[in-house]
Amino acid sequence: MRDGFIRVAAVTPKIRVADPEYNAQQIIDLIHQGYSRGVKLMVFPELCLTAYTCSDLFFQSSLLEGARKELGRIISATKDKDILVFLGMPWEREGKLYNVAAVIQGGRLQGLVPKKSLPNYSEFYEARHFCPGNETPVFVPWEDRPVPMGMNLLFRCTNMKGFTVGAEICEDVWVPCPPSIRHCLAGATVIVNCSASDETTGKDVYRHELICSQSARLVCGYVYANAGEGESTQDLVFGGQNIIAENGNCLVESRRFINESICADLDVERLCSERRRMTTFPSPDDARKEGSYMIVDFELSLKDGDDRSAQAAQAYGLSGTGKDILRFVDPAPFVPHDERQRSRRCEEILSIQAMGLKKRLEHTGCQHAVVGLSGGLDSTLALLVTVRAFDSLKIPRSNIHCVTMPCFGTTDRTYHNACTMAAKVGAELKEINIRQAVSQHFTDIGQDMDNHDVTYENSQARERTQVLMDIANQVGGLVIGTGDMSELALGWATYNGDHMSMYGVNASVPKTLVRHLVRYYADTCNEQELSEVLMDVLDTPVSPELLPPEDGQISQKTEDLVGPYELHDFYLYYILRYGYAPAKIYRMALQAFKGQYDRETILKWMKVFYRRFFSQQFKRSCLPDGPKVGSVAVSPRGDLRMPSDACSRLWMEELEKIH
Repeated sequence: MRDGFIRVAAVTPKIRVADPEYNAQQIIDLIHQGYSRGVKLMVFPELCLTAYTCSDLFFQSSLLEGARKELGRIISATKDKDILVFLGMPWEREGKLYNVAAVIQGGRLQGLVPKKSLPNYSEFYEARHFCPGNETPVFVPWEDRPVPMGMNLLFRCTNMKGFTVGAEICEDVWVPCPPSIRHCLAGATVIVNCSASDETTGKDVYRHELICSQSARLVCGYVYANAGEGESTQDLVFGGQNIIAENGNCLVESRRFINESICADLDVERLCSERRRMTTFPSPDDARKEGSYMIVDFELSLKDGDDRSAQAAQAYGLSGTGKDILRFVDPAPFVPHDERQRSRRCEEILSIQAMGLKKRLEHTGCQHAVVGLSGGLDSTLALLVTVRAFDSLKIPRSNIHCVTMPCFGTTDRTYHNACTMAAKVGAELKEINIRQAVSQHFTDIGQDMDNHDVTYENSQARERTQVLMDIANQVGGLVIGTGDMSELALGWATYNGDHMSMYGVNASVPKTLVRHLVRYYADTCNEQELSEVLMDVLDTPVSPELLPPEDGQISQKTEDLVGPYELHDFYLYYILRYGYAPAKIYRMALQAFKGQYDRETILKWMKVFYRRFFSQQFKRSCLPDGPKVGSVAVSPRGDLRMPSDACSRLWMEELEKIH
């Protein structure tokens, strides 16, 4: 598949205990189904070729020989199938029995990964039948060629950068130091687990958390396939809880007590990008040497857009074009969809912002703050954060000096909202009409009042900043910056105007999140009139109000000029967080905003974003201080150390090739 995505599946076949022939046929049928859905990596449960619950039947030569014979049939069935398969079975070597994952690809047995941690407590008696697996690989005979067998085997796809698979079996992930740790340190980006974990009350919750947490800790994809219906219920029940996780996120999970196949597209490029960014994630070279690792190379056809991908898309309710990604692509990556998580996130961010400002006020000894209050979203959030900081320091809210500065573009709606808001939070409100000052400035520099160009607009913004700075000097206070991260990313700020402040509380808050923070405050402030004015601010179009109104209404709408902020925030997240190429972000945006924006609109505003992002870095290079609140930020002292004169040619050329 393209763009670093690889389709994986965790599969639970319905098997019969001690019937390898029947079980092999179920496995073959499921491999055919997975192949038809474009699956490239398929994982089956532990000992599924015989059943995990064979108990002392594992000592029977007939069962072991039957398993080897059926393994051969499965291998033959994959000769024309472009798929990597892991399945569990017993394996005899030099008179000892091992619990292994057989690795099959391209009609060949590529390797055998034995289980190390054999539980022999409570309901488990594996040490009665099996020996712990060897770490250093050895070669064992299989038909006409030797095959590597050992825990320290990694399977590397030679034609997909970063796609390297390691395996562990069931209990291996439950122990204090799972083999998957060594595997990932040695270069594995995807871990598979062939498991037979029985059901007891509450175990599913721990199992889910264990797999997701392990994928987060190791910055890897984790494909967990569990035994289900068909295993003996003499003493135990197996629920078939399959999980596909990626770096802490559960992409898909099967229902329990129903044998299911689950599929998802892992983003291997995302994993590699995250590890590359984390300088504390070690290079795999030393780990491979110390662990005596053997690399088994294989090759996959990585085309997509064919009939098999289209069938997969249709099977999972997608459009069926064959270009869809089999995972949820969040159109609002900065905003949690779950209401409870979103509320928690909002409370946390407001606290981070307030704590940052609190420290700056304490350090400077300032008892006053100055906020330019326009009645728009950003200045509203800045005021609410300032109120929190003042309350935590027990400074009277009357020491917050809100300044509203009407000029040529100010509307009655935003003006009245600013006045009402300041009154409701108990701040001081000062109104300074800057029309005369700006008009005089136009006269001084020879600017035609009827020429509504960038000079006309920016002169107003710079006059407002001058007023705020001078008032701050008068009262001995700090000017609180109101601009948000989305505006900074686009350079949608007047240099040395609203771009400048003494502490920018919104500097790392994207516009899509600003809305939710203000809404959260409105929902939780327990002040009806304040809540009402905040809700009206939310309903007001985003605008700098620098051009004259039309019939009393806002004439200058930001998103009409630079594009929808929800698109720009989507681009911003994936550009800065993972360093994705434009083509990949475009493809993801098509899926995330399907039915909302067409292809031409998405591409148009992507070009605007890249052009402005590169050309406006000089504004970000001299940003005022401000607190980082999330995983993406544009501070020149932290997350984005980018030359102001970097060339955008590579990115723009790639965008021009998109059709």
